[in-house]
Amino acid sequence: MDTLTAMRSFVRVVETGSFSAVAREENTTQSTISKRVAILESNLGTQLLVRGGRLHSLTEAGQNYYERVIGILRDLEEAESEARSLIATPRGKLRVSVPVMFGTLYIAPVIPEFLSAFPEVQLDLKFSEKMVNLVEEGIDVAIRLGDLKDSSMIAKHLGDDDLIIVASPTYLAKHSVPQHPSELSAHNCLVYSLGASGNTWTFSDQHSDTTVQVAGNFQGDSGCGLMEMLLADAGVSFMPSWLVSPYVQSGQLVHILQDYYKSYPINAVYPLNRNVPLKTKSFMDFIQQKLNQNPIL
Repeated sequence: MDTLTAMRSFVRVVETGSFSAVAREENTTQSTISKRVAILESNLGTQLLVRGGRLHSLTEAGQNYYERVIGILRDLEEAESEARSLIATPRGKLRVSVPVMFGTLYIAPVIPEFLSAFPEVQLDLKFSEKMVNLVEEGIDVAIRLGDLKDSSMIAKHLGDDDLIIVASPTYLAKHSVPQHPSELSAHNCLVYSLGASGNTWTFSDQHSDTTVQVAGNFQGDSGCGLMEMLLADAGVSFMPSWLVSPYVQSGQLVHILQDYYKSYPINAVYPLNRNVPLKTKSFMDFIQQKLNQNPIL
């Protein structure tokens, strides 16, 4: 048995808590992963994992072995990456997580160019609004919008965007146009339910921050859903400019309270390692260049 393969499978079982999840990652069977770990335990002469119904826990020996093995594997990956960098050819499978709407509009359209430039990279692009755990899900890099809270990740700043207040011309014709954020209490405010602010909207202007409590008859976890509500004249929303700018330019939406906005960063995040694989670095640099060239961002 290939000991390194077994060690890698063992580490991923610990990180995911699941033999079946690792089997799916490696395109093999659950029994194959279980057999690898069992042979590893037999060779070591000790039990590493306590098997459970769905999740598995480490024995004391397993914990010590895991901590040593993960360092060995990282050293090996670093050595392999350094060797590969000598010929400067990014290669291998690259798993990337992106927000659904942002990924669809700004990441997916440039992927063919990336793959053309780096033909030895196999890209697995995962669209999700969830804040996925990169280690557990086996993600190499994720695009995140907004302030970061996970200190176990390393971030590469790709750019910035603003949240702005918009509504349709028809909606505004039926209601008074607010002149100050405090007047939003008189409007039907459409809320992005996955956002950190929820019904508390905080704006910045040239002088200070302003916080208002808003209310309305609709909230949703999809930017696309909120856009449909805005275009159907249903209310006012606090939206990313990268999403609404084309509609503002076409006149379908109106940017109101233009002195008030909220800036937030766009980052690429990746697990805390001493070494960044060339395929990951190449992807982040490429996306940063493309976002900086985009006039909306």
